[in-house]
Amino acid sequence: MNAPVAWMPRVETYLAYRRHHGFKLSIDATQLRSFARFADELGTQDHLTVALAVAWARASQRPGKLTWARRVEVLRGFARFCLRTDPATEIPPRGLFGPAHRRLVPHIYTEVELSALLDAANGLAPAHGLRPATCRCVFGLLAATGLRISEALALTTTDVDLEAGVLHIREAKFHQQRLVPLHPSVTESLSAYARCRDRLVPRPACDRFFLRDDGQCANQSGILYALQTLCQQLGWQPRGDYPRHRLHDLRHSYIVRSALRFYEQGIDVDRAVLALSIYVGHAKVGDTYWYFTGIPELMAIAAERFHRYVQGATR
Repeated sequence: MNAPVAWMPRVETYLAYRRHHGFKLSIDATQLRSFARFADELGTQDHLTVALAVAWARASQRPGKLTWARRVEVLRGFARFCLRTDPATEIPPRGLFGPAHRRLVPHIYTEVELSALLDAANGLAPAHGLRPATCRCVFGLLAATGLRISEALALTTTDVDLEAGVLHIREAKFHQQRLVPLHPSVTESLSAYARCRDRLVPRPACDRFFLRDDGQCANQSGILYALQTLCQQLGWQPRGDYPRHRLHDLRHSYIVRSALRFYEQGIDVDRAVLALSIYVGHAKVGDTYWYFTGIPELMAIAAERFHRYVQGATR
């Protein structure tokens, strides 16, 4: 009797193939390796079948149809890859456990909250260290440009052109690059931070723009901890579906408030959203619309427009 073929090498081959074509697959890799360990422990399946996919999906430590559906969705791409060399492979049908995605409502920061957050960042410890300035500048940059936190923290000193007021995003999602022009007030804040950084950390250990007190690059976990600590100190509860405040909510807030500004200034929203989509580094404009959230100001504009439409229709 032949020994079952190990699943982990097949998963690694698939991941290498996809990454060669530009996909990072960090989350998918974790899930697929979990599947490989599960299948290898069973030791009875040589082929990827719907039954095997269902068994692994239901074995999640976070039970629920949404979790199961997301696990099956990850397996579908791997199954199509396996089908090339194994005709006995079964591709799990889409929607086996229902929809794999639902939009969780983010926390959209008000202008008052953003100002309070930046002021509160000045009180972070150490009082005379670089951390307060770094956190304040990162929060402000995310709120003013809609950058992803990974993009902001990956900036080097040469990526930030303080003369021209432009950021060079070199490694965005899907390995894309883009130039991000800045409002003069943002450039001024970055310049002030750079002077503070160079004074407090004259011999940095890396070339990143945002640094810690030890000269190493600022990291996402540290910035997130600062954000959640400040929100707790301010007594804020997140509005929306997430249990805690997230850095990504600053990106959501920028996109939503940009849409509000378009309406308030009478700008052609359809054209402006196309430009906004490019500015924030989305692959398609539909991704930008996904960020829109019905804040009271936008809902008031929608209600007023509908009121005018009804009035016109009844004349």
